Amino acid sequence: MRSSRALIAGALALLQTGVAFAQSPTLSSPSPALQSQGTGGAMSLPQLLPGSEMTNRAGTTTEAEAGATVAGPLTEPHRQPGPSRAVFGASLFARNAPSASDTSNPSYRLGPGDRVSVRVWGGVEAEVMGQVDPEGNLFLPSVGPLKLAGVRAGDLQRTVEGELRRIYTQQVQVYAVLLSAAQIGVYVTGFVKLPGRHMGSASDTVLDFLLRGGGVDPVRGSYRDIVVQRGNQVVQRLDLYPFLLQGRMPSLTLQHGDTIVVGKQGSVVSADGAIRNNYLFEVAGRTMTGSELMELSAPLPAATNAVIRGTRNGQPWSRYVNTTELRRQALQDQDVVTFITDAPAPTVRVFVEGSRLGPSVLVADRDTTLCQLLDYVAVDPGLADTRSVFLLRQRLAAQQRRSINEALDRLERQLFTATSSTTGVSQIRASEAQLVSSYIQRGRRIQPEGRLVVADDQGRCTNIRLEDGDTIVIPERTETVLVGGEVTTPQAVVWRPNMTIDDYVNSAGGYTQRGTSSDIMIRRASGQIILDPREGPRPGDELIALPRLEIKGLQLTADILQLIYQSALSARVFTNN
Repeated sequence: MRSSRALIAGALALLQTGVAFAQSPTLSSPSPALQSQGTGGAMSLPQLLPGSEMTNRAGTTTEAEAGATVAGPLTEPHRQPGPSRAVFGASLFARNAPSASDTSNPSYRLGPGDRVSVRVWGGVEAEVMGQVDPEGNLFLPSVGPLKLAGVRAGDLQRTVEGELRRIYTQQVQVYAVLLSAAQIGVYVTGFVKLPGRHMGSASDTVLDFLLRGGGVDPVRGSYRDIVVQRGNQVVQRLDLYPFLLQGRMPSLTLQHGDTIVVGKQGSVVSADGAIRNNYLFEVAGRTMTGSELMELSAPLPAATNAVIRGTRNGQPWSRYVNTTELRRQALQDQDVVTFITDAPAPTVRVFVEGSRLGPSVLVADRDTTLCQLLDYVAVDPGLADTRSVFLLRQRLAAQQRRSINEALDRLERQLFTATSSTTGVSQIRASEAQLVSSYIQRGRRIQPEGRLVVADDQGRCTNIRLEDGDTIVIPERTETVLVGGEVTTPQAVVWRPNMTIDDYVNSAGGYTQRGTSSDIMIRRASGQIILDPREGPRPGDELIALPRLEIKGLQLTADILQLIYQSALSARVFTNN
């Protein structure tokens, strides 16, 4: 059996060669994928769209389930997680207050004080520019008073024509237009930012006067309890939610001296997580049903459950329910409802790299094995080395990284806690400590690739279950053998069936002074390591002559041996500093 010294030397040789010194592969943009569920039908993959930030719940998920996640809509990838701070409807008053306009909307109904222009020609000539009198009439010379109060601004032309046609039978042409509505003063009070009396046009709406009053106070005011008073009577109650959601607004013409009162804010419920409308919603009454909240917040299709947090009887209170149960739940003031996805994905997404003919992404059932999935990967037998297929797994790369760090920590502790019996031994240990420290720094830069060898010596597939994010690599077929390590001229040598290990080494110029025929290693294209090989390499293999170390006083422990093998055999190393 090979000595520890020889094994260490071999591993160090691997670190020094350029065989495995490439960076980890980068996944390119995937092509249209194949839905692998036994039939192989094509489908689109929304999972392949740019990912958004995901917040996992506390705890470690198993391999078979993704755990509870919170993901916002694709149209808002940078949404901050957590309860919303924006009140639904607050953006309605984010603009500046409108100035009184000389033009009115077509739905405005004329009243006393409005300025109107009427011109008549043809059978009779008449023109007047004046105000509608307190009786609601406008006097037109040669015609008489025209009743205009209550007429819509958009119907003014037709109304005046109709009145003249009743008096004059001959051809008469009419042009009538509302010049300006009367100026009125309206009181805006309650929970608004700028309460007081505000001037405007009689054609202005309640929203216009609310804007002049600074809008509803989003912290204290209500968007669902707004009252218009005339004298001591309530003439209209307004709820802005139907306007915000469906554009429905009651038709109301304000009069001089009216008062708009904004009530105090009602109960507020926050909705966040997997929803489209991330807002604080006001409750019309004391409680809101979960069904009403879902209508307002518009949960995403992926939302399966909800976490409800709030206060009941002065004590913290929470519930974890599915969306069906949420519809029947009564929500109260200051409740926070977080919509999440808490269902294991029924499929896994697997990437394919290397020599392939089909798509670069496959989606399969979660219990699909590697051997089953490979049946759906089309390759050119003349180009693909199907005996050397290997797997790159993210979870395995993380485990390798953790194991390497632990071994480096142990080695570092042993380096600084070692004692020396004599001054000479101390000097030897100090010089060797510098070398080991340099190696530790290099080891910190190791980026494991998570390679998993899935083919045996005969090229048969291992029936291993696939995980989401796995990358299947199919190496390109080659007819060369890379000879490296302690040889005079490291190079690629054309493979021939009858060539032995010595033949390949001689083709590379023979061994160096540190090389020996007893320390040879073969690294398959799949990543499999063969120590003390009994037969020559196969096409695509790497033949490495390991260095022979001289005997030194300092004996390295099994920890450094384990570390070197983890670093050299299952990781790719970044060579840049």
